[in-house]
Amino acid sequence: MGNTFGTKFKITTFGESHGKAIGVIIDGCPAGLQLDEAFIQKELARRKPGQSKITTQRKEKDEMQILSGIFEGKATGTPIHILIWNEDAKSKDYSHIAEKFRPSHADYTYHEKYGIRDYRGGGRSSARETAARVAAGAIAKIYLDVKAIHINAYVSQVGDLKLDKSYQELDLANTENNIVRCPDEDMAQRMITLIDNTRKERDTIGGVVTCVIQGVPAGLGEPVFDKLHADLAKAMMGINAVKGFEYGSGFAGVSMKGSQHNDVIINKDGKIKTKTNYSGGIQGGISNGEDIYFNVAFKPVATIMNDQESIDIKGEKTVVSGKGRHDPCVVPRAVPIVEAMAALVITDHFLVNLTTKLA
Repeated sequence: MGNTFGTKFKITTFGESHGKAIGVIIDGCPAGLQLDEAFIQKELARRKPGQSKITTQRKEKDEMQILSGIFEGKATGTPIHILIWNEDAKSKDYSHIAEKFRPSHADYTYHEKYGIRDYRGGGRSSARETAARVAAGAIAKIYLDVKAIHINAYVSQVGDLKLDKSYQELDLANTENNIVRCPDEDMAQRMITLIDNTRKERDTIGGVVTCVIQGVPAGLGEPVFDKLHADLAKAMMGINAVKGFEYGSGFAGVSMKGSQHNDVIINKDGKIKTKTNYSGGIQGGISNGEDIYFNVAFKPVATIMNDQESIDIKGEKTVVSGKGRHDPCVVPRAVPIVEAMAALVITDHFLVNLTTKLA
């Protein structure tokens, strides 16, 4: 019912924004994998609310509890159950929308689909659910690290402020050096100012997260409906507030000719490489060994602190007042979510690939 993701490395998330807890069940984690709980907790801390002046001020520790699937620090091969308690839910902040539909939220569509909705913080549709994905993605990252595969995402655009450097020109180790998670310090400070000013205006703004996956071997991806880039697109489009996905040259490729866009294949020191990488590391839906890189576009957060016109459950006109604690821009906290979903996809394809050819 849309709560499970993956084929071999499969996750099922559960819980609502203002319920007792959220969590994830991970099935298919290879037995014997050494799991660093401190690393998983660190990844959750990168996503948690209340971490800076440009994020929601909801205070959640997001301290996880692993209930099963790990013994003496290693995965047992059985389902891993991770629980994260909700500790700072203020449901009264949402009583005013119990019978109103907020513009550009999932209120109306959930009501039409189920005939009932948890209006407290958006319930299941809240980005609070993504903490469970980050926990699962951290375990996927640990698996990929053993394979020397590394994933790094960063904020490359906020509103009209766009970083005009490619990931090769940046030191991605600097991404965590500022609260907006942009590896270029000058641009980061401009982005922070824009987000903070937007917050003071009681409004919100969107942005772009760029992600780079390095070390992926050639051969991952399943034609024709489970192509690697298609699964990455599904993973990213399943994140709250995402409006667009492009990999490799993306939309910019339409202005090039084939003679410019084709990635010439060469033999470099005994390894098959390409001179350029407009393909974004994927050809025919299968990885070719080059870096995989893509952009994910996030809309402005739908909840604004100004009054908006709308309708109620009776179809009558009403006014929705912005209340509660919300991000003025989602992209700083979206960085670890993008990384987590990418890790889940690559791990899943890696495990699927083990069954498609002889070792």
